Amino acid sequence: MPETRGESDALGPVEIAPDRLWGASTQRAVANFAISGAPVPLGVIHALALLKVAAAAANQSLGLLTPEVAQLIVSAAGEVASGELDGHFPVDTFQTGSGTSTNMNVNEVIANRAAQLAGAPLGKRSPVHPNDHVNCGQSSNDAFPSAMHIAAVLAIRERLMPAFSALAEALAAKASAWKDVVKIGRTHLQDATPLTLGQEFGGYAEQAVRAVERAEHAAQALAELPIGGTAVGTGLNAHPEFAKRVCQRLSQATGIPFHEARDHFEAQGARDTVVAASGVMRTIAVSLSRIANDIRVLGSGPRCGFGELVLPAVQPGSSIMPGKVNPVICEAAIQAAIQVVGNDVAVGLGGFGGVGSILDLNMAMPVMARNLLESINLLANAATTLTDKCVRGLEADRERCAEMVERSLAMCTALAPAIGYDRAAMIAKRAAAENRTVREIAIEERVLPLDQLERLLDPRAMLEPRAGGGGE
Repeated sequence: MPETRGESDALGPVEIAPDRLWGASTQRAVANFAISGAPVPLGVIHALALLKVAAAAANQSLGLLTPEVAQLIVSAAGEVASGELDGHFPVDTFQTGSGTSTNMNVNEVIANRAAQLAGAPLGKRSPVHPNDHVNCGQSSNDAFPSAMHIAAVLAIRERLMPAFSALAEALAAKASAWKDVVKIGRTHLQDATPLTLGQEFGGYAEQAVRAVERAEHAAQALAELPIGGTAVGTGLNAHPEFAKRVCQRLSQATGIPFHEARDHFEAQGARDTVVAASGVMRTIAVSLSRIANDIRVLGSGPRCGFGELVLPAVQPGSSIMPGKVNPVICEAAIQAAIQVVGNDVAVGLGGFGGVGSILDLNMAMPVMARNLLESINLLANAATTLTDKCVRGLEADRERCAEMVERSLAMCTALAPAIGYDRAAMIAKRAAAENRTVREIAIEERVLPLDQLERLLDPRAMLEPRAGGGGE
């Protein structure tokens, strides 16, 4: 086998490894963009291939491709979409801001794989041409952003939403199991009035449910595709029915209602929908960080912290302190959330006027795609890990919860409507000074009849609204 094979483009000849399916444009990009060593995410490659399948079918139906050429494209692009040819997409994320090099990488691989399927030699652009046939009716300027959207929608629907739904279910199960575990509340990291561990975890479960709802709204917005705008939004060289038919084919293939952009000039000049979707990922990351951090705080100790939760011991926590077990799963989830917040900054700058979005095209799309997809995948993986390795194995230390409620100075809050704020505050102050409970001081000072005092200081009676109290 020869060491290289020759191909050529408008700039002249290029030598390519004989077992690679890409062509001259891709080879130039590999040489020009040796920046990060991280190619464009495979999710975008697979989405571009799905787009090429739909485009070929649409163009055949419009009489713009012969059935033979269209079928070769569909077959070759189907292999790309399924991941069978993942080793043939080497172009770095940090490339031309329109994603042209990656679009051409996909076009060339599909054309050369089609040649193999037809028994023709590689690099001859026959019977399938990467531009004339695979890219028919398209520009990188509308194909690449459409692929960004498709990839993000699929990742949100297939990975992120199921992961947070599972987290919500696990948290809700704990909320139900612990509905009778009364514990002390905390505001400003100081003692507050009691609640149940179940109520706390019900709040966490609701955060996860709302994360799913927010992700669904983002996916719906991303389902609007720029395809059909070609170079600047006018649709030059695309059939007027092309975009509609492509979206119909994509919807049939994925079960997701993709549709053509309402305004192609907005859809190509800016990437506001991607920026908004990244903002949703940031919000979900913030929610995840709060849940994970509260769990590690409530499990702090085991003897010198809050100790209300017992976290699963998944690995030793220290290289110097024997027997130490750390909340490593919570910490991993929080670090993932930190990265998502950082990714959102990059996506926002990618859409910024004068940086990525300039006149009739956004030119920071590959880096925006990389960061959005990484955020989706990080959140999905972190949520799944937190669910499987931590939440499902959590246990409540009921005795510790009860002990801390009884010792809390915030118990005096229930006395204030009956004896006045100032007198209740004096009881709390004395209890603190003498390291005794509010109950002990109140009984000793005979502030109320014993039966009334016991009713007021019953922590379970403090779990729901009760007239006569004030706010914090």
